[in-house]
Amino acid sequence: MTYSPAPAVIRVALPSPLRRLFDYLPGSHAPADGWQPGLRVKVPFGRREVVGVVVEGPVASELSAEQLRPVTALLDEEPLPASWWWLCRFTARYYQHSLGDTLHHAMPALLRQGRPLAGRTQEQWQLTAAGRNVAPETLKRAPRQAELLAMLSQHPHGLVTQAISAQGFQRDALRALQHKGLITAHTITLAAPPPAAGSLLANPALPLHQEQATALAALHEKLDDYHPCLLEGVTGSGKTEVYLQLIEAMASKGRQSLVLVPEIGLTPQTLARFRQRFSIPVVALHSGLTDPERLDAWEAAASGRALIIIGTRSAIFTPLANPGVIIVDEEHDGSYKQQDGLRYHARDLAVARAHHHRIPLLLGSATPSLESLHQALNGHYRHLRLTQRASRFPPAKLELVDLRHRHRQGGLAPSVIKALSATLDAGHQALVFINRRGFAPTLACHACGWMAECHQCDAKMTLHRQPPLLACHHCDSRRALPDACPECGSGDLRALGAGTERTEESLLGLFPKLPVYRIDRDSTRRRDSLEQTLREVQRGEPCLLVGTQMLAKGHHLPHVTLVVVLNADGGLYAADFRALEHSAQLLEQVAGRAGRAAHPGRVLVQTLHPDDPNLGLLAEHGYHALSRQLLEERRTARLPPFCFMALLRIESPQEEAAQALATQAAGALRGWLAGGDSVRCLGPVPAPMERRQNRYHLHVMLSADKRSQLHRACSWLVQWLESSREARKVRWSLDIDPQTLS
Repeated sequence: MTYSPAPAVIRVALPSPLRRLFDYLPGSHAPADGWQPGLRVKVPFGRREVVGVVVEGPVASELSAEQLRPVTALLDEEPLPASWWWLCRFTARYYQHSLGDTLHHAMPALLRQGRPLAGRTQEQWQLTAAGRNVAPETLKRAPRQAELLAMLSQHPHGLVTQAISAQGFQRDALRALQHKGLITAHTITLAAPPPAAGSLLANPALPLHQEQATALAALHEKLDDYHPCLLEGVTGSGKTEVYLQLIEAMASKGRQSLVLVPEIGLTPQTLARFRQRFSIPVVALHSGLTDPERLDAWEAAASGRALIIIGTRSAIFTPLANPGVIIVDEEHDGSYKQQDGLRYHARDLAVARAHHHRIPLLLGSATPSLESLHQALNGHYRHLRLTQRASRFPPAKLELVDLRHRHRQGGLAPSVIKALSATLDAGHQALVFINRRGFAPTLACHACGWMAECHQCDAKMTLHRQPPLLACHHCDSRRALPDACPECGSGDLRALGAGTERTEESLLGLFPKLPVYRIDRDSTRRRDSLEQTLREVQRGEPCLLVGTQMLAKGHHLPHVTLVVVLNADGGLYAADFRALEHSAQLLEQVAGRAGRAAHPGRVLVQTLHPDDPNLGLLAEHGYHALSRQLLEERRTARLPPFCFMALLRIESPQEEAAQALATQAAGALRGWLAGGDSVRCLGPVPAPMERRQNRYHLHVMLSADKRSQLHRACSWLVQWLESSREARKVRWSLDIDPQTLS
């Protein structure tokens, strides 16, 4: 019997939910500097070829050479950036997720498809010294070449081939002039050219008021070390100006700044302001980019050419050649949490990344999350406050409008209609906030009480008028409006409640001579429609805005002096323990749209519960007071941020299968914990919406006082689930630090 030594293999992470690595023979491929973590390879996987990332090798395999397949292609000579590689491994470990799937998520689509990490380039043509001094008669017999030379003489910095072709010139003319030594070509990168010498600023910085200057001075104390700061500033207090001047300080040292904003809707506005301020390149990363544009921006950041990078949640994975600062604007916003697949939180990864790079971290918000506020109050973050608005008027207080026993017209109380009329008569603008799109929350039969329910979810279907249909906002199923009640045949079908469409219709009836702009997900589907609407509004003509929370986030509306909240009660009594925090943040954010410029603001909040103590505290003393009270309640109840949580979500088309696995998993975990109280296991319990998309959803909640204890239990639970036969029959996921229980 001959001894066969174990073959040397490389271990590769592949885009798969399996939390394991895969062994491959190197074949004939040999990188110049050897196999290093972070090199991309193309390998066979099942019946297809996929792009994976080398994790380790060469190492001995437990499999025989006959059981192994060779690498198909080596895609990189150099590994992907080391800091990016560290962040991906940290993310996979912290969120208990497959490394291969994490790497797949963190890469631009073109890198996942095997494209090289290189920005797109173009030829740029310029006159040579001979071309600048050529006599016109020299090209008398080549009139098109003479015209091309004349055109290039008007562009001393050169023109790209595409721009020249757009003027009707052929490449032959370019080559002929190049052959004569009159023009020359050089290659430029499309995404972000190297920063030019000279001033960093296209426009001068604005003067700072005392609180801004104090905050900026505090940030300057530690520009070369990990320095987490929470900038808690009321809306309109000038947080963005602090960001801009901090970024200027970093750019002057050649260091990069990564700025995260919550949603794509805010990105164009933020980009415009940054590009107006700086003369150096500012690149964007968000879901609205094409795949080539995203790769260009990624490469510009990785190479260090781009000194300012602005992006949404996924931009946290952007590699930086020379990191200087990470800024998270509106750090409380729920959009920073990915709610499916790799359930990471971009704000929390920003904290880990800043610590790893030893650079400052700035979290900004008018309504900080209780997690960040807790870290600031206990001294782990430096707490900087801006209480003074840039305008001379203080933030408007919430005025509660009692709806009990009051007649309403189009959902509006008489006193609210009177306030709207006075605002418009004064030549100002008003914003009506209702966080529910569509015409009405549901359609009902007045004869028998039937309501339009979704066939796939435990939810009512929303009535839409544009176009007319019933839609479920949970599973996106749609159906035509019935002509009569399907239960009793009555034709008396009525819309119950109000959404943005119905509110828009009511306001058009009340104020027929004024424009009403509706801003929600339905009205802004077309590219650039939000920006076009906001440009119309910012002209300053009297008008009404109707919108959902899209309008509450960061938009500067200088001519809005009145904000009306139609229904403040929706989030006050929800089952989720974070509901009150999120509702208070939303109310404060939308209230902050009023009175940001030359006139004071007013905020009217319609409610059926004006005596609610929490709503009263928010109205009288603001989010600052309510957040401190909520922290004390969380401390008493041992809820985050005073403990750490994970949520096991189980879903299946068969209710019995989901229940069986949830019961077994909770029982096995309790057995492993052996009665100790370091980790608490609650459930299984049905999700707040048990049936969604024809699947049944159950939860098992884990909580612990120490993060390490929770992660040990989660790691054991994941291994148990991966070895369970029952778990293969259902879909499950583990959500570390869940932000919602839905």
